[in-house]
Amino acid sequence: MAASELYTKYARVWIPDVEEVWKSAELTKDYRHGDGVLQLQLEDGKELEYKLDPKTNNLPHLRNPDILVGENDLTALSYLHEPAVLHNLKVRFMDSKLIYTYCGIVLVAINPYETLPIYGTDIINAYSGQNMGDMDPHIFAVAEEAYKQMARDERNQSIIVSGESGAGKTVSAKYAMRYFATVSGSASEANVEEKVLASNPIMESIGNAKTTRNDNSSRFGKYIEIGFDKKYHIIGANMRTYLLEKSRVVFQADEERNYHIFYQLCASGHLPEFKALKLGKADDFHYTKQGRNPVIDGIDDAKEMSTTRNAFTLLGVNESYQLGLFQILASILHLGNVEVKDRDSDSSIIPPNNGHLSVFCELMGVTYQDMSHWLCHKKLKTATETYIKPIPKLQAINARDALAKHIYAKLFNWIVDHVNKALHSSVKQHSFIGVLDIYGFETFEINSFEQFCINYANEKLQQQFNMHVFKLEQEEYMREQIPWTLIDFYDNQPCINLIEAKMGILDLLDEECKMPKGSDDSWAQKLYNTHLKTCALFEKPRMSNKAFIIQHFADKVEYQCDGFLEKNKDTVNEEQIHVLKASKFDLLVELFQDEEKARSPTGAVPATGGRTRLSVKPDKNKGGQASKEHKKTVGLQFRNSLQLLMETLNATTPHYVRCIKPNDYKYGFTFDPKRAVQQLRACGVLETIRISAAGFPSRWTYQEFFSRYRVLMKQKDVLTDRKMTCKNVLEKLVQDQDKYQFGKTKIFFRAGQVAYLEKLRADKLRAACIRIQKTIRCWLARKKYLRMKHAATTIQRYVRGYQARCLAKFLRRTRAAIVIQKYQRMYVQRTCYKRKQAAALVMQCILRAYMARQLYKALLREHKTIIIQKMVRGWLARQWYKRTLKAIVYLQCCIRRMRAKRELKKLKIEARSVEHFKKLNIGMENKIMQLQRRIDDQNKDNRALSERLNSLENSHAAESERLRVELTRLRGAEEDAKNNANKVTSLLEELERLRKDLQNTQKEKKAIEDWAKTYQEEMEKMISELKEQNHLLKNEKNDLNRLIQEQGQQWTEKMQRALKEETQQLEYDLNEERSRYQNLLTEHLRLEEKYDDLKEEITFAVNVPKPGHRRTDSTHSSNESEYTYNSEFAESEEGTRGGEDVSKAILDMSLFLKLQKRVSELEQEKQSLQNELDRREEQFQRARARDDEEHKKARSAELEYESLKRQELESENKKLKHDLNEMRQSLRGSAEAGSAAPGSPAYTVLLDQLNASNEELEVRKEEVLILRSQLVSQREAMQHKETMTEPLPYIEDVQKLTDAKEISQAYMGLKETNRLLESQLQAQRRSHENEVEVLRGELQSVKEENNRQQQLLAQNLQLPPEARIEASLQHEITRLTNENLDLMEQLEKQDKTVRKLKKQLKVFAKKINDLEGGQMDVSPGQTTDEPVHPVNIPRREKDFQGMLEYKKEDELKLVKNLILELKPRGVAVNLIPGLPAYVLFMCLRHADYINDDQKVRSLLTSIINSIKKILKKRGDDFETVSFWLSNTCRFLHCLKQYSGDEQFMKHNTSKQNDHCLSNFDLAEYRQVLSDLAIQIYQQLIKCMENILQPMIVSGMLEHETIQGVSGVKPTGLRKRTSSIADEGTYTLDSIIRQLNSFHSIMCQHGTDPELIKQVVKQQFYIIGAVTLNNLLLRKDMCSWSKGMQIRYNVSQLEEWLRDKNLMTCGAKETLEPLIQAAQLLQVKKKTDEDAEAICSMCNSLSTAQIVKVLNLYTPVNAFEERVSVLFIRTIQTRLRDRKESPQLLMDTKVIYPVTFPFNPSSLALETIQIPSSLNVGFLTRV
Repeated sequence: MAASELYTKYARVWIPDVEEVWKSAELTKDYRHGDGVLQLQLEDGKELEYKLDPKTNNLPHLRNPDILVGENDLTALSYLHEPAVLHNLKVRFMDSKLIYTYCGIVLVAINPYETLPIYGTDIINAYSGQNMGDMDPHIFAVAEEAYKQMARDERNQSIIVSGESGAGKTVSAKYAMRYFATVSGSASEANVEEKVLASNPIMESIGNAKTTRNDNSSRFGKYIEIGFDKKYHIIGANMRTYLLEKSRVVFQADEERNYHIFYQLCASGHLPEFKALKLGKADDFHYTKQGRNPVIDGIDDAKEMSTTRNAFTLLGVNESYQLGLFQILASILHLGNVEVKDRDSDSSIIPPNNGHLSVFCELMGVTYQDMSHWLCHKKLKTATETYIKPIPKLQAINARDALAKHIYAKLFNWIVDHVNKALHSSVKQHSFIGVLDIYGFETFEINSFEQFCINYANEKLQQQFNMHVFKLEQEEYMREQIPWTLIDFYDNQPCINLIEAKMGILDLLDEECKMPKGSDDSWAQKLYNTHLKTCALFEKPRMSNKAFIIQHFADKVEYQCDGFLEKNKDTVNEEQIHVLKASKFDLLVELFQDEEKARSPTGAVPATGGRTRLSVKPDKNKGGQASKEHKKTVGLQFRNSLQLLMETLNATTPHYVRCIKPNDYKYGFTFDPKRAVQQLRACGVLETIRISAAGFPSRWTYQEFFSRYRVLMKQKDVLTDRKMTCKNVLEKLVQDQDKYQFGKTKIFFRAGQVAYLEKLRADKLRAACIRIQKTIRCWLARKKYLRMKHAATTIQRYVRGYQARCLAKFLRRTRAAIVIQKYQRMYVQRTCYKRKQAAALVMQCILRAYMARQLYKALLREHKTIIIQKMVRGWLARQWYKRTLKAIVYLQCCIRRMRAKRELKKLKIEARSVEHFKKLNIGMENKIMQLQRRIDDQNKDNRALSERLNSLENSHAAESERLRVELTRLRGAEEDAKNNANKVTSLLEELERLRKDLQNTQKEKKAIEDWAKTYQEEMEKMISELKEQNHLLKNEKNDLNRLIQEQGQQWTEKMQRALKEETQQLEYDLNEERSRYQNLLTEHLRLEEKYDDLKEEITFAVNVPKPGHRRTDSTHSSNESEYTYNSEFAESEEGTRGGEDVSKAILDMSLFLKLQKRVSELEQEKQSLQNELDRREEQFQRARARDDEEHKKARSAELEYESLKRQELESENKKLKHDLNEMRQSLRGSAEAGSAAPGSPAYTVLLDQLNASNEELEVRKEEVLILRSQLVSQREAMQHKETMTEPLPYIEDVQKLTDAKEISQAYMGLKETNRLLESQLQAQRRSHENEVEVLRGELQSVKEENNRQQQLLAQNLQLPPEARIEASLQHEITRLTNENLDLMEQLEKQDKTVRKLKKQLKVFAKKINDLEGGQMDVSPGQTTDEPVHPVNIPRREKDFQGMLEYKKEDELKLVKNLILELKPRGVAVNLIPGLPAYVLFMCLRHADYINDDQKVRSLLTSIINSIKKILKKRGDDFETVSFWLSNTCRFLHCLKQYSGDEQFMKHNTSKQNDHCLSNFDLAEYRQVLSDLAIQIYQQLIKCMENILQPMIVSGMLEHETIQGVSGVKPTGLRKRTSSIADEGTYTLDSIIRQLNSFHSIMCQHGTDPELIKQVVKQQFYIIGAVTLNNLLLRKDMCSWSKGMQIRYNVSQLEEWLRDKNLMTCGAKETLEPLIQAAQLLQVKKKTDEDAEAICSMCNSLSTAQIVKVLNLYTPVNAFEERVSVLFIRTIQTRLRDRKESPQLLMDTKVIYPVTFPFNPSSLALETIQIPSSLNVGFLTRV
């Protein structure tokens, strides 16, 4: 196919442009052969006619498809030409922020002028071990390729870094060295890699300076050889320097500076050690102020000075030498300020007492007179005489500057020499990698000798580069058996011959330098005469006779001849040198020693210009030859050193890094096309492109070609042989067979053919897309039509239904209206009828009531009249009766009064008569007696009468009462009659009044009704307003409630979130502490392994072994075995080994001391971490104590009482035990005596104890009351002490409680105290009652026992003597057995108590030792030689089961058969899981049973050492590591399960509890075993990672799990791993099969399920992290189709988790970053909504990772679009507030902290059967 056929309409081309170099345009019309003009349209829409050159008729360059823009390798482009390269670099640099790009074998690095996060340790680890084409371009990829080729091919390597000043050469070389230092490390502890890196700040300070193009420009070239040993560890380095720019010491252009070290020295002049140097500011010295800008923005010279001094110290330059160096540098500054004045026209003079010269001489240790004299004079030698001639001022100043340059050059060489000495290693160097940091091609307005040498060196390097590229091309063609055709490429040998050949420029320059009166003008004329007409590369400027032009490979350069001879001679006054050699300053004398003594370590002679000549062998020339060597010109020395450099480079495999400066203004990510093109032409990148494009630049494997262009094939074209298929298809597609060639494994295409194939593929896909779109649109239209039809039918159905429902509704309403009318009319008629009926009834009722009332009134009047008559008549009769009775009584009283008066008179007369008295006394006694009898009779009669009188009175009183009641009733009736008569009148009056009131009320009612109606209307209006207000208030209330709820919910969520964050932070801190601890264990293990390796090397170094063997003390702790390996196992395997009596002189004491120092540092770090943990725990305890302070105050009284109560109960318990013992003794005595009746000793003792207990109870009650009062007083005192500011007596406090609130509080506190004391008293009373009940029960049991004893005694007495003895013996045996069982129960309880107290005692002892700073406690974690005393604990006297007995001498055989020589596969398949752990624990139980602490300690130490040994021997075998992880965990669980601790005995059976350890507490050994398990787990993870690592990238990223989704893009020279599954390619199925293998192995070994979950979580983290890291570093993997592949692969992994029931282990969460990255590749990336969705979706990815993925997103097909720069900036703006780590890659070395949850075994030890295959027949079951 002709190339012109591609120039069709819409084809895009590149046309030259003045500003942008190349501009893109699009054809608006097809090109036909013969057309002289192309119709183009620019990107801005402007139409343009592009005229073709009529002579060449060359068409403009075609533009690559957009799908290829931004490729990692420029050789992958379809069209290889300058505009394509420039555009690809610009797109990667500006849009994707990618500074590295491959161009075949060259790495193009563009200086971003910004700090990028792509050089961290994580990036180094990501590139380590990767193929160069598998990752995105990077300086680390080049360094890894060099390192890998050195190790694989055993050939030295070189990395050639070149570029303009400011392009980033030094930084690139520095990063390459950092990569080697990080990846390889050093073979010893001398930190060689740190020294190599420390040389950078030193060389930058003395060899770098600020220029107009670069703030840190290297003004010399250097070649650093980094040496490696046979294991490819760094052992040293060597540095070679080239062409130091000495002229910068004495002159700087505007905006430039001198070397950094001078400004650093001036900035540090205020330091005490620099006072003697008499320094000032940089502006005070002539050599540092010429640039007029002594400050670099962002650079602190004083801080840089500190860095330089630290680097000197690290490289072994002591403080005195450093001060000497700075003294020489300061003297150079002072020398520049020495002022020279004219004496006359031919002579000059330095004024006497020149201050700066005085300081110079003082610092340099020379005399003032000599130095001032020889600065202004020179010595001329002839054949016979010597003359001293004065020199003019200009020559004197030049001599001064020449001396300054010479001193600086010597100092520079001395520093380089000492740096090389510091980096030199005594170990033999096996290979090296050289890093060449050399100046690039330079062209300025004024170019002098320095630019000439630089460009000459670049010509040589370019020639070597061209030859190497040509050689690689040739090798590729020969390897693929392609017919070799000569490729024409630019050969710059003529230019090199022009410079270095005989009669060349350098030769003529040296010849002119030898002439006595040679000058620059005469040399220029010789050049013109020699080369102007003979060499086409040499030209003469038109307007100058002192310049010449050379056509270099990059550009034409015009050189000014002025100064060439002087710079080439590089002369210095020898007398000045003699003066300096006579100095008293030792360092200065050392600088100017003979050349033989000043040689570099490589044997090279330092050049006068500050370079170190290369030499493979040391120079064996004699002294005269050395003196002659010193007289060589700078040009000759540079040519020789350059030749040696080229020989070195040709002897190595070169790797090229070309640094590009994007702009001259140091703007970040700003691209200037003009400057970039200049540098691309100068650095040889375009030449590489041209060489590649001249042959077959595009190369595809047959599988890649088939996968990419399968769409162009028909089914019948596809054969089983991919090669034949590709051949057949290509013959059909491309007719011209010269456009391609078939190799063995690849197809080679000419330039542009891939673009043509891509066009055919795009056309085919476009046609297929159109057909698919047509079909899909038809299907969518039909689906739309069917949906519309269905919708119309549905609408009609619903409308008709609605109409029918409306008709039915109308009919129902009509019928309902008729029914309502009927019932309404009926209601009206019925209501009218009922109203009339009610009116008639009311009228009848009123009439009948009136008639009834009239009749009632008549009857009432008649009845009342009769009653009145009856009452009046009765009253009249009673009045007559009362008057008659009163008259009769009055008459009787009068008669009786009259008779009494008469009788009284008679008695008075008789009393006055004496005689009568005497008569009366006669017979008085008889009368008295008679009277006495009569009185008695009368008394009897009186009693009878009084009784009758009483009865009569009673009856009379009852009758009187009855009559009185009747009278009262009659009077009441009379009153009622009167009242009723009055009431009738009042009722009539009331009725009249009520009628009037009724009329008034009706009037008032009508008024009230009117008012009520008005009021109701007002109220209704007011109510409506109130309702509206109420509604508004309700709404406002609801809003407030909702707002309150929302705020409450927000606060709740905030608190929950804060609590969650705090919890997560605590968990994170815990994991961090755990991870830090486990990392320390890992570091400890690494140091232990390194120690063992050193020990083995020392052992192997000993040639004369001595007989004997070593013995390890069994009393050593197991942690001692972590530092020194026990050799007993080696003895059992290998027999007797030779002793290790090694002389101390052989040991490398420095390494040993550094190892010890490292161990001590780790121990200190561990101790500091432990202290930090204790401090945090203490802070937490203090915080919790502050929180619980009030609660503790409230419980203070209770706690005090509890302590008193505990002491009381303890004393009481002791007393009760004593009483119990007495009781048992008495009972035992009573049993022997056979008496237990009341009154017996036992009964008496019990009764006494009961009485004593009652008395004790009363005493306790009194004590409780006393304590209660004391506690109340103390509580009140405490309360007052807290409330009062000053302590006062309690009485004053009570007196001051005048406030009612305080009194109430005190009262409440007193009540609480009383309540508390009462409850405690009740509890004590209940406990005492329970004790009394127990004692009563015991007393009852004792009584029953005594009764039984008596019955037995009675029965025994009835038996014969033989049977009696037998029965007594049987009874005694039974009693003793019961007592024995009781004692055993008590013993078990005491054992538990003793063990618990022992643990507490150990804890307290440890704390006391920590507080006292003691280091004498013996534990497994310390290496002390003091024996551990055995713990004398009485063992149980019963048979043990589940133990294995072995002899001490069989211990080695035991660990050998069970650990060292055990094959995990047989044990895992045929036996129970964890069998070795069970067997070892059963042996340990027997050692514990026999109370042999030496045997226990020795066995545990042997077990730990043996496990470590087998893991060291077979640590790369996953099955072995998993087996011993499972057994170590099982052994650890057994130690916990059978330790006797209650927390570990919850799930034990009674039999398992009987098997607990009885003598030793192995808690500290459990910690040691836990640490060992952590180490094994980490070893398991590393082993698993090593197995998975090669599978992850291929299986998760590269392999197409869903075939046909992603197409293969054209690749360049750096081939990546094919995504097509070949035979040796790992797939996702490979990863899943490996995961299944891991899981099944761990399950077979009986690994704990929780531990399996942690391992699986770690596996998935590694898979996710490695996959994501490679995705972030591979541009070709960031596409939509690859996102689909990743999501499918992740779903397969999740399915595997579900199948294994591991979804809850947290493994899925570790894949979340990878899932989000895959989703990010697939989501839309255009609008702000898309940006918001991405920000919310990618919460597990950092901002750097999101931006990186978006920048790397690459369309695989033409239908995808790139992510715009504006969208990426939008994402960055939205994510700028995120607080996260700036780290780009995930740390694949992270190991989650592991925990070992306690997992007890249900397997009984006595049931375990030991198979004979274990070869442990020497064990005995116990």
